[in-house]
Formats: sequence, structure tokens, C-alpha cells
Amino acid sequence: MSVVNYWESLMVLLRYLSGNFAPIHRVQPLTPCGYSGVIPAELAGGEYVRNGGSPLVNGELGRDAHWFDGDGMLSGVLFRKQDQGHHVEPEFVNQYVLTDVYLSSLATPALETPILPSIAILVNPLSSVFAITLRILRTLLLVALSHLPGSQQAIKRISVANTAVLYHDGRALATCESGPPMRISLPGLETVGWFNGRQSEGETSLDGRPGFGGEGLLSFMKEWTTGHPRVDPKSSELLLYHSTFAPPYVHYSIIPATWTQRSEKATLVQIKLLNAPVSGVRSAKMMHDFGVSSNHTIILDLPLSLDPMKLLKNEPVVDYDPSGISRFGVFPRYRPDRVHWFETNPCCIFHTANSWDSTIEDSATGQQLSTVNMLACRLTSAALVFSAGCLATPIPTGPVPSYQQEEEQCRLYYYQFQLPSSTMTGCQAPTSEKKNFIRHQWALAAIPFEFPSLRDSASMSAARYIYGCSVSGTTFGAALGRAVKIDSLVKVDVETLVKRGESCPPAQITGCVDCRSMEDILASKDPNDPIQVFKTPPGWYAQESRFVPRANGESEDDGWLLSYVFDESQLDDDGECPLGAKSELWIIDAKNMTDVVARIYLPQRVPYGLHGHWFSEENVQGQRPIQSIRCLPLNQRKDQSSFGWKAWIALRGGLESWLR
Repeated sequence: MSVVNYWESLMVLLRYLSGNFAPIHRVQPLTPCGYSGVIPAELAGGEYVRNGGSPLVNGELGRDAHWFDGDGMLSGVLFRKQDQGHHVEPEFVNQYVLTDVYLSSLATPALETPILPSIAILVNPLSSVFAITLRILRTLLLVALSHLPGSQQAIKRISVANTAVLYHDGRALATCESGPPMRISLPGLETVGWFNGRQSEGETSLDGRPGFGGEGLLSFMKEWTTGHPRVDPKSSELLLYHSTFAPPYVHYSIIPATWTQRSEKATLVQIKLLNAPVSGVRSAKMMHDFGVSSNHTIILDLPLSLDPMKLLKNEPVVDYDPSGISRFGVFPRYRPDRVHWFETNPCCIFHTANSWDSTIEDSATGQQLSTVNMLACRLTSAALVFSAGCLATPIPTGPVPSYQQEEEQCRLYYYQFQLPSSTMTGCQAPTSEKKNFIRHQWALAAIPFEFPSLRDSASMSAARYIYGCSVSGTTFGAALGRAVKIDSLVKVDVETLVKRGESCPPAQITGCVDCRSMEDILASKDPNDPIQVFKTPPGWYAQESRFVPRANGESEDDGWLLSYVFDESQLDDDGECPLGAKSELWIIDAKNMTDVVARIYLPQRVPYGLHGHWFSEENVQGQRPIQSIRCLPLNQRKDQSSFGWKAWIALRGGLESWLR
């Protein structure tokens, strides 16, 4: 291979480690920022925080890398009140989430590659069983070594907490599906400790009862929690699931609110569930999200497997079956043992946008039918999983039925599941998949759509607007051929498009209500267009947006979108960020999707990352008290002069260098 071809190949491998995807290791305490425009009064006292991976250990540039890898880093902007609330001063802060893995990596400077194997090597169909086994054994040895004398941090949980953030019952939580949520403290983003469903480490009260996972040999797996828990805006319950490698594969938990008691919620009956098994999931899956309505929960059993036992069969650990089926398990919120399964064409769904209950009338019988509706970002393949690791999507080895062959796309889809008439009460036993009926399943729009969000108070009900991210000037398939960058923030009037689809139904599965291209939508002058797009200026790229409502607003979309943006004209000739590169936080009018009402100038850049959350002033001020927070290691080992101790430290240093 020539030198030129080598570097071209290396740059393809490293596109999620370069430019504004590159990790940033500098952390800052709350630091005042300049701004232009007018900061809405509704932001005063609140804080916007976004999570994402920022690999601490990155010495070996030729290593496998995946966008989903990396130690969790939180980047936030606090809108601090000044002058008795008459003035707002934005302050930027970013901190690593001090997980066991991060602290152990920091205390082991000899490491050149992360402790955990990259997702890229697990999803790469060319990875040999031998190579994967070696990476896993290396991880196990480093974890075991962290529990031996001379360690400053034992690795008890392998989560890097790099996916999302949310607020529930006096706690801000950072999430990742390889472990339980990690509590953080607002507004400084200090790490408090792991949350087990009953309490968090570092809190003043102690509850010795088992939490997520319970007790037993597989308890460590059963505490692995979805990266996208849901909080009911009416009952304040926290709903989550735990996906594992052993039957029954999925467990389910509901955590009621006990810290914040509101008068309007006092009469609600709340039930606590911890690790209740969900019946009917057939195998271990890569399961990232689920749907939750006011009365029902939807589990996504899709043909994307994540099963280390496949190594024994010389099969990929992560594998997508394009000839398989997608199954949706719908059950009453408190009855995961009464699942109704629905089958349809294969697909991947990493994010659901919203779910809600409804009742329709059967035109033939006049009978009232219970339905559960779901909006989700549906991909026709697992290309995103491979592309985010700079890998080509595997070509199917077996035949794919013609009715399952679809063009490469990721669109906002509408599903309506018709339930037996008694499921609202949870009294009817589950039926077979063949008897369950998906009334509607089609795309609302043809444009690419991912990273969905909505007004929090409208979730789990029939919200009118969904916000998301898209790309212009290219197709979704072409965008997957490189590091995907967001240049379009989209608002979709889903209520209008669903009504259009119901009055004139598109073809099931492959059909689409609004077939316009991004170019057509951007050219539209219709003030009532059901799809509105905020297009960033050339060379600027955004991240997932979050909605903040206007006080006493006139409509559901009366408020603002918050998004970090970056001007790539700051990149050097090699496409890398100089040390002085900086990002901004833009506050965009969500009603007209045109005006940037304020720009916050940050003291450093914020790498392209994953999911964020808006924490209101009530959230920031209403946190549970904490007794302690996690701290950085002192980078020194206990000094003992005995020969045995010195011999052990020398041996340990040799092992760390060998495993680096």
C-alpha cells in the first residue's frame, strides 16, 4: 500500500475522531460567556446539558473507533440569574462523567487504547473470533486488575454513561445501556454516583435493599438500563427496561416519584416495579429505545442482534438479518406479562419520537377499538451501526424476499397498533402475532429524519409537533458514506400529516404521506406547511435540539429550540480543529423556525455528540441533597517499602504495559 493510500484509509477510519467529532479533553467549571440577541426570560435559572462520547484514551490513532464509543462528557450552558432576576448571564461548563471506567483509565497512564473494546470491532463482519476474544479477554484482565492492590479505582460497572441525560424525582441522570444511570449534580455537572432504582451513591439517605438487577449471578446484567428512559409528565413515573444476553432477555422497571410531591399528582395510584420480566422476546438484541404512552409500553424486538454467544458459532456478535421480521410488543403499563406482539417487515429503530393511546370506531361493526400509536425514526437497514464505525454495511448472504426489499432511508414513521378490546384494563390474555393487526405503518415525510424530540409536557399524548435533525443536498444513503453532519433542524406537524395519511392511506410499509424532497420543502412559501426547516448557514452544523416552552404560550410550538452549532471554517487544511476552535449555542424561534433570537459564544468547542436535555430552574433548585461526589484519582500509589510490595507493583506495571 502506498503512503498516500495508507493515509487515505486512515482518515476514513478516523473520521469520527477528527474535525469536530474529535474528543476534547479540556474541562471547565462554570465560565461566563458572551452573547448576542435577547435571551428569553423563560431560560433564566435553567440549564441546557448535552451528553456524548469523548474518548479519554486515544493514543493509538490506527485503532478501531465508533461514534458510540467514548467516555461520557457533559457540556452545559447555565442561564444564571443576575440583578434579582432582571438579567441573565450564560455560563458554560463541561465535565467528564466520572464512571468506574473513566477513573480507572485516568489512573492507568500506560493505556493507549480504551479499556472497553470498540463497538466497531464487535460490528465488523471481518473481525475474527480470535481478535474479538482477545479484546474481551483484555477487558476482563484490566477489570480484574482494577480490583487488586495498587488500584485507585475498581471497575464495578462498565458503563461509560455517554448517551443521554434526563431529570427524575430530584435527580439528574446520565445514561448508557451498559449499566445503570449515573446521577450528576446541577449546575456544575459533578458526578454523584450510580443510581440503582432506589437511591444513588453519594446521597444522604441509605437504602440497603437490592435495586436494578436484584441479587444472583446475573444481577450485573439485569441492571443494564436503556439509554432512553421515559418520564411521564403527568404521574412523574420513570419507566425503563433492561436488555440482557440471557432469557427472558428484557426486564422492565417503573420508579414512582417520591421526592417531589405535587398536589395534582397525589391522587394518582403509582406502582413500583423492579426488573419485571417481559415475556415473548426471542433472543438477545441491540435494543436502544422503546415507546411509552399514558397506558401502554412498546418493546421493540427487531432483527438486529447483540449476542456474544454467537462467537461460539463463529458468527458476528452484532448482526442484522434483512430477511427477518420486526416485532413490536405492546402491553399495559403495569402488566409486562400481558404482551401483544405485532409482526412486520425488518427494520432498525434507534429512537422513538412519541407514543399515545386512542380509540377508534370500527366502520363495519360500530365497535370502539383501543389503539396505541407510535412515531419512530425507521431505518430500512442497520447501515448506521456500521457507518458510525467507518465500516461498510455487510451484503446479505441469503435471499431477501422481494416484499422486504426497500431503498436505504431513515424516515419518521407512524404506526398504529389495534389491540383487543379488553387490553386497556390489562385483563385479556396475549394473543398470537397472527391475530394482531397493525392498522397503519407508513412514513410521514420522505426527508431523512433522526434525533427526534418534542415538548416534554406533550409526550405520551397526541402531541402535534415533533422536532428532529436532517441533511440537505444529499440522500440519507450518501450521508452514511461519511460522518453524518446535521445542517437542517426540522419541525413536523405530525397531527396534520397523520390525518392526511388516514384520509388517503399510502401503501403500507413503503408508502409516504409527504413525498417532497428537502429542496422542495425549503422552497415552500406556505406559512402553514406541515414541515418547516431551519437551515444552518453554509459550513455550519448543528446537533440535536431541545424545546423550551414560552410561559403562557398560545400554542404547543410557542417556544424555542436550543442547539449547539459549529462553524467548520475554523478547521485547518487537514480538517482538524485548532486549539482555539469554539462552538456556539443557538436559541431558535420554534414557532417560525427562522429566527435565531440569541447566540451564546462558548469558550471552547462542543464535539458533535448525542442527546441533550433542558433542565428548568425548578429542576436545578429541586435536587435531592447529596453527601459526597466522585473525585479524580490522586495519581499516586501507596508507598510501601517491602520487597513483596515493590515486586507486585513492578509486576503490575508490566501487566499494564503489556495490556496497553
